Amino acid sequence: MTILLLGSGGREHALAWKMLQSKHCTKLFVAPGNAGTEAIATNVAINPNDFQAVKQLVLAENIQMVVVGPEDPLVNGIYDFFKNDSQLATIPVIGPSKLGAQLEGSKEFAKEFLVKHNIPTAAYDSFTKDTVEAGCAFLETLKAPYVLKADGLAAGKGVLILQDLEEAKTELRNMLVDAKFGDASSKVVIEEFLDGIELSCFVLTDGKNYKILPTAKDYKRIGEGDTGLNTGGMGAVSPVPFADAILLEKIETRIVKPTIEGLQKDNIEYKGFVFIGLINVKGEPIVIEYNVRMGDPETEVVMPRLKSDLVAIFDAMAKQELDKIELEIDERSATTIMVVSGGYPEDYEKGKEISGLDTVEDSLVFHAGTKLENGKVLSNGGRVLAITSYGNSFEEAIKKSYQNINKLHFDKMNYRKDIGFDL
Repeated sequence: MTILLLGSGGREHALAWKMLQSKHCTKLFVAPGNAGTEAIATNVAINPNDFQAVKQLVLAENIQMVVVGPEDPLVNGIYDFFKNDSQLATIPVIGPSKLGAQLEGSKEFAKEFLVKHNIPTAAYDSFTKDTVEAGCAFLETLKAPYVLKADGLAAGKGVLILQDLEEAKTELRNMLVDAKFGDASSKVVIEEFLDGIELSCFVLTDGKNYKILPTAKDYKRIGEGDTGLNTGGMGAVSPVPFADAILLEKIETRIVKPTIEGLQKDNIEYKGFVFIGLINVKGEPIVIEYNVRMGDPETEVVMPRLKSDLVAIFDAMAKQELDKIELEIDERSATTIMVVSGGYPEDYEKGKEISGLDTVEDSLVFHAGTKLENGKVLSNGGRVLAITSYGNSFEEAIKKSYQNINKLHFDKMNYRKDIGFDL
């Protein structure tokens, strides 16, 4: 089978690495890809949101399946684009319909879905620039800290958690009136703050059946001890040590099952990943958010632990036969540490030459923001590389990743030295 994978990050490199282990994958194109995918697949310089260019490639190369890595093309309706085009309708797209993608594309849509289907989530209300003063009044009814979320897509950076009421009001006005996050914050969801420890649950669904992938926990803040600005993620651990059988059973019965049943009840077409961001509050799992694709950097620890054939799983999802698949999971722990550009998540420089990649031993290197130029691997984003290792414990795996990071170098390279500190 010839497959097209859309995206350019560490998630896509990990998915490509996994799909190429399948006997069903004879050729893999990645659009646009990075230096890591270029080494193992065929990169094509196409924007995943340029659906006409995607169509031309699919027809020219006789591509038989499209796997969507990032959220943007899903929210923009690539599933529906294929379904409604007579030349493309028979080609499966792994990802939800445009309506299903609203679970990530709109925080308000997701909250309404959660409440409608009695899935535990934080109390909330949503506001626009016309109701900004009502939003300020709502903040006064809550206890600190205050959680403000841009309704739309803001690349993982549209969430503010603030301790001071007046600062929260100022930031609400910044988001709604001054468009701090552009169109993404034309509507803002204000939520009660939940105090607990976060984890991510990943579900595969064909719209009817589901399979639960290994749990993972990522680290969002740039600074040690979970301080500083939010990022796309600085590292991840799988499995989550505190996710015992009792918690996992609660997650499945209270959250996963009603989510998949809710999709069916609401007639939402969905053949893809459901990423459920959870918080464990005194042993009770509560949903913080949905994403409609795999997380990054969680993919870089979940995919290495999946022993089953990923392309066979995708094929079963496309045919609504996911119930016929048994997932086989590696018992070992996997951890990944993100190496980022100096200055990230604020201003940073690209184009720094990366050395030491050929000296890495006993770890996987997934490229996130890289490009190949004149035979040299250069940095090409905020998050540059994800160093993934296995271990009999997460501590052992983390130690291996750090040992290999010490062999890598590029100008102003940065990484967190405390991934897993809270476990």
